[in-house]
Amino acid sequence: MSQSPEPGSAPITQSALEQARIVAHALPFLRRYAGATIVVKYGGHAMGEEELALGFGRDIALLKQIGVNPVVVHGGGPQINAMLARLAIKSTFIDGLRVTDAAMVEVVEMVLAGTVNKHVAGLINRAGALAVGICGKDGDMIRARKLRRTVTDPGSNIERVLDLGFVGEPERVDVRLIHALTGAGLIPVIAPVGAGADGQTYNINADTVAGAVAGALGASRLIMLTDVAGVLDANKRLIPEMTIADVEAGIASGMISGGMIPKVENCVQAVRNGAKSATILDGRQPHACLLELFTEGGCGTMILG
Repeated sequence: MSQSPEPGSAPITQSALEQARIVAHALPFLRRYAGATIVVKYGGHAMGEEELALGFGRDIALLKQIGVNPVVVHGGGPQINAMLARLAIKSTFIDGLRVTDAAMVEVVEMVLAGTVNKHVAGLINRAGALAVGICGKDGDMIRARKLRRTVTDPGSNIERVLDLGFVGEPERVDVRLIHALTGAGLIPVIAPVGAGADGQTYNINADTVAGAVAGALGASRLIMLTDVAGVLDANKRLIPEMTIADVEAGIASGMISGGMIPKVENCVQAVRNGAKSATILDGRQPHACLLELFTEGGCGTMILG
């Protein structure tokens, strides 16, 4: 039997009771992640839709305010495509993969490390936290090397190496700049552009950079916001948790296929290199990061060692 409120006191609304219940439920998770480093890869539809983007900024700011150290790595493919179209720069493709030539890599750096980077940092700043936009070239944070992609011709079964121009992959990640920013109470927002040993700029896949950064930081969590719910089984049901061995078996059996393969491979690489876990989840879900971190079972597919 519920107690009646004291005379003269304000009535307790159902909404207030629900808010108190949510806070009480989240408390164990808040303790678990206090002081933890969480790397979040941000991209896809979550980046393009205004309400989702604003919500993302608020959620990242909230994580910082409750004692978590978020590090954001963002993509920007649609924004790059739009700028290339505006500048009438034509894309060249080899086997469906875009070649990044000298003219294009300048546009990539301008868009990713400029417009998009500052926009994402601005979303977080507007929500009351302090975010700083940087790219992998700052502080020589991400040393890159040219990506060599090997493909096998289905007819002749002969392997050949594709030259995709100035597309790179991380060779090493120096986390000193990231630690300096998080230690000062700031949130690093990283554009996936790196430099080679000779100073050449390379465009790097954002998922790959997020995985490399999470591994180098020994992050408690890597959260990959995508446009899918996570890894699905043969019956199209979400798999909440997988080991590295499960992932390898899923690829071998064909259960994991297409564009999901590089996503899970980046997660596996992050875990092997030091991240405690990596999760693929749907960034189109409002408050996806909070749901993943502060509810039992989360909302995506977590990959563990």
